[in-house]
Amino acid sequence: MSEDAVERESMEYDVVIVGGGPSGLAAAIRLKQLEAEQGREVSVALIEKGSEVGAHILSGAVIDPKALNELIPDWKALGAPLDTPVTKDKFLLLGPQGELDLPMFALPPFMHNDGCYIASLANVTRWLAGQAEALGVEIYPGFAASDLVYREDGSVKGVVVGVVGIGKDGEQKPDYQPGMELHGKYVFIAEGVRGSLAKQLEAKFDLREGKSPQKYGIGIKELWQVPDACFRPGLAQHTTGWPLDDKTGGGSFMYHFGENYVAIGYVVHLNYKNPWLSPFDEFQQFKHHPSVKPYLEGGKRIAYGARAITEGGWQSIPKLSFPGGVLIGCSAGFVNVPRIKGSHNAMKSGMLAAEAAFAALGEGRQGDELTGYQTAFEGSWIARELKVVRNAKPLLTKLGTFLGGAVGMFDMWCTHLLGGFSFLGTLKHEKTDAASTGLAADYPQLAYPKPDGVISFDKLSSVFLSATNHEEDQPAHLRLKDPSVPINVNLPRYGEPARLYCPAGVYEVLYDEAGNNPKFQINAQNCVHCKTCDIKDPSQNIVWTTPEGGGGPNYPNM
Repeated sequence: MSEDAVERESMEYDVVIVGGGPSGLAAAIRLKQLEAEQGREVSVALIEKGSEVGAHILSGAVIDPKALNELIPDWKALGAPLDTPVTKDKFLLLGPQGELDLPMFALPPFMHNDGCYIASLANVTRWLAGQAEALGVEIYPGFAASDLVYREDGSVKGVVVGVVGIGKDGEQKPDYQPGMELHGKYVFIAEGVRGSLAKQLEAKFDLREGKSPQKYGIGIKELWQVPDACFRPGLAQHTTGWPLDDKTGGGSFMYHFGENYVAIGYVVHLNYKNPWLSPFDEFQQFKHHPSVKPYLEGGKRIAYGARAITEGGWQSIPKLSFPGGVLIGCSAGFVNVPRIKGSHNAMKSGMLAAEAAFAALGEGRQGDELTGYQTAFEGSWIARELKVVRNAKPLLTKLGTFLGGAVGMFDMWCTHLLGGFSFLGTLKHEKTDAASTGLAADYPQLAYPKPDGVISFDKLSSVFLSATNHEEDQPAHLRLKDPSVPINVNLPRYGEPARLYCPAGVYEVLYDEAGNNPKFQINAQNCVHCKTCDIKDPSQNIVWTTPEGGGGPNYPNM
């Protein structure tokens, strides 16, 4: 039986929100606030593919409370888990053994972390979920939205959720459930980075027409608990440089907060050229630098995770509305790369979308385009913020880390002082990250130190700390358009970089005892849902789709 022919029960709502991250929860809360303010009922359902809200949320995170101040002004009194203000900013340029401490006064004011908080974004979303439920939002964790439902006029009507019980062979198991359809007068897509539904919608409605390709980074994070002697509460330290070369963009973060927690991570821009590079191993090597290692010595690594980050900025934001719904948060891509922040922009986008939808519902509308959201966004502080930094990422790509960073800093200062005007105009992103990958024969193979099991670790022990789990007898959610491509194309041309860029050991190339007959193996059980494979595969042959609801990582305090 085809998917289209399956009969399902349905539930009707005014607004259906796909994703329990900052943008989706802010949208849900704002809708219910408007209901209370104007006395007009609005029904809201929010679905989350993680086992609970926050299970799949991973961020640094230094959080700018700007949007939260607008949404819930008394958040401190209500117990939001933002307890550690940033008290010291450091930005270091690293060499193999030394460092250059860049003066913070040389950075534009918006890159300082005054008034920001170090926190677990996963715990912040858990708290936001409690606020949303108290207002009457229906939240359904463990439900993955696997498909879209359309009206006869082609507008988005809703989503399919809760399909379970299909085996690896594609046949229905005894516990098969066809799921149900959640219909909304408007559907908010808040899946996060590189969501499977957002990809479909961008293609169907040409939402990327006239835009630069979206750009991405892979962020890999560990949470440590360290002795008092190593702990510096309120410290936010960022680095660039070693171990990456000048032509490979990226850098680190290290934040001290809470009960002797150190959140440490590394971001590698996915437009890197050398297919032999391993972001995971770059991170493990980085932790041994003398500017970093002393903060971890004697500590214990207690959590691990990874996720992709949108980095395209202003010129890569797609059209935000489509018939029947909108893109919000990282489904659209509002991360401010120089600030290394996006949750405040994500929340504000959800609030703007909620206000546009509430106004439309009051006019008796449904299924049309919420053009008011696009207009509101273009006049918002999100747009102003992203315009100021719009050339930072293209300059890094064109000129490298050192020169690109210096020119980018000059451009940001000028653009900030001139109210958004840049002498460079708006630079474009020319290639996708996949197309940026070079040929294996043109680049040196990279040798990484073996992990010592104290400061640095291997992938499998790291994935164990992410508490990742998937139902084993289900179709692999990592699909190959052509199963022959990894061995016949990617291996000879690129050295099959999936085995290196994946931070969870999902992809392997296996050989027989004689070292012949290579075979491509997918260990989908390990997948932490970072989406890097969907982004970086040079042949664009890997497609990430949602597994059964509840599958994936279960991040604590991340």
